[in-house]
Amino acid sequence: MADKNGEVVGFVCQRCCQPVRLDPSFDQDFTDYGLDEGDNSSNKTIDKEHANRYEEDEVDRLVVRRSQEEKANFEAAEAQAKSYNDKIKSRAKLFDILSSQSEIDHPLCDECGGLLLDFLDQELDAAEVDCRTYSAFLDSSDKDGEEDIESLQAELQKLKAEEENLQKQLKEGEKERESLLEERETQKQEALRLDQEEENFMLEYHSLEKRRIEFENEDRSVDYQMIYAQLQIERLKRTNIFNCAFHIWHRGHFGTINNFRLGRLPTVPVEWNEINAAWGQTALLLHCLAKKIGFTFLRYRLVPYGSYSFIEPLSDKSRQLTLFCNGGIRYLWNSKFDLAMVAFLDCLQQFKEEVEKHDSGFSLPYKMSKGKIEDSSGSGGSYSIKTQFNSEERWTKALKFMLTNLKWALAWVSSKCLEND
Repeated sequence: MADKNGEVVGFVCQRCCQPVRLDPSFDQDFTDYGLDEGDNSSNKTIDKEHANRYEEDEVDRLVVRRSQEEKANFEAAEAQAKSYNDKIKSRAKLFDILSSQSEIDHPLCDECGGLLLDFLDQELDAAEVDCRTYSAFLDSSDKDGEEDIESLQAELQKLKAEEENLQKQLKEGEKERESLLEERETQKQEALRLDQEEENFMLEYHSLEKRRIEFENEDRSVDYQMIYAQLQIERLKRTNIFNCAFHIWHRGHFGTINNFRLGRLPTVPVEWNEINAAWGQTALLLHCLAKKIGFTFLRYRLVPYGSYSFIEPLSDKSRQLTLFCNGGIRYLWNSKFDLAMVAFLDCLQQFKEEVEKHDSGFSLPYKMSKGKIEDSSGSGGSYSIKTQFNSEERWTKALKFMLTNLKWALAWVSSKCLEND
């Protein structure tokens, strides 16, 4: 490293980091490192024109001589560099020793050294002031110490007595603390036991509470079931079984019972299966109404048998008057079917007469006599319930009137049932 004057230096200031050139008196044996520039410069180059005039052997000798000279110069430079490095290392070691002996790092430049000396002078002045102050304080304390020693001894005795008292209190406090710790442990065990008992109690309580809620729900459910059952009983009391089981109505020109049409028209050829089912429901209804009022028919016995119902004459029980028909040609000459319908109309007339014995105000809208039904609406005509020598329109209308009379009988029986209930 070089300083401002271009001289080579080996160290920098440890405060301002500027190059430091050591004084020559620092080391008597140190000489600036340099090389013989004259020798080096004289052997650097050879004029090309002069080299061309030499013979080849002269050139070879010249090359050998230059190699020997350069080698000697290199060895001398290497020895000088080694000597220079040794001096640098010795100086660095000296600076390390100086730095370890104080808080200041070496080397320092002249300016930083001056500043450091000023700072140390200030610290020295402050230290001298402190020293004078401490000396004055020691002098005054020595004079006052003799006067206060008795009071301090008395205070010391007092403090010792207080210390002994506090030691006794401390021992008592330790004993009390140990007893409190034992009591605390006992209370902790008791708390654990009570917590376990509380947990068991809560489990039992929740179990009983659950059972209570289940019983309440069950009791409430039973109450609701009872209320529902009572409502159903009241509804059933107001319900007439005949009205529910036998629904008589009309559909156009046809009278119906439970949605089965009774009769036929040329334009509406009702199936005979439906007509037979309607006659079965009609026979069953009249049979139930008679049984309800305790009436037994004269001359005939109704046998409800679904679509194959029939009527037995009491005078000849082996004979059966069928209330069903298969249609076809036999329909036009089926005397048993016609006689069965006439017998059914006779049974309905008997039921009417029996009811009139108990209720003089009872009457049917259409009069019945010998297999015919009279229309009392204004036309005054009568309609035969037979199929022979009769049109389908008139036969259908007679059946509709018959169902209407049967509906009135059903209404009377239903009203009597409600009154009796």
